[in-house]
Amino acid sequence: MADDKQPVFQIQRIYLKDMSLEQPNSPAIFLEQESPSIEVAVDVGAQPVAEGIVESTVTITVTAKIQDKVAFLVEGKQAGIFEVRNIPDEQLDPLLGIGCPNILYPYLRANIADVITRAGFPPVHLNEVNFEAFYQQRLEAFARQQQEQNGSGIVMADGSAAKH
Repeated sequence: MADDKQPVFQIQRIYLKDMSLEQPNSPAIFLEQESPSIEVAVDVGAQPVAEGIVESTVTITVTAKIQDKVAFLVEGKQAGIFEVRNIPDEQLDPLLGIGCPNILYPYLRANIADVITRAGFPPVHLNEVNFEAFYQQRLEAFARQQQEQNGSGIVMADGSAAKH
């Protein structure tokens, strides 16, 4: 069949894989007048589930502190199962590192805002994430790590590794 080699990218399912909330200083923290400082950490991942089926995940950790006391810590992991077939190799990694997280992030963002509100705090509306820039940063960090482990890959006439 001619359709056998057509690229396929389809969402099979989107689901909340994990959500945790900690409020180690409640109820005393509710008496604080100061606004909390917010730290946000983002991570993405992808792993094969079956032939042509991949699970992609976006993990967000939100930590709110008032002075040195943790008001709350929320960690959420949104996941999706995607059918990915006949995608050229050079397009597959960006698809999993940029495309899938862009689909999952709005769901996770809403779930985190909901949990924070249900915990008794004003909602935290997370900013948009540029997953393309995030992907590029990860590639550059990986390349630097490889370079540090292996040297520059350039060998000098005396057989030693080139220095920058």
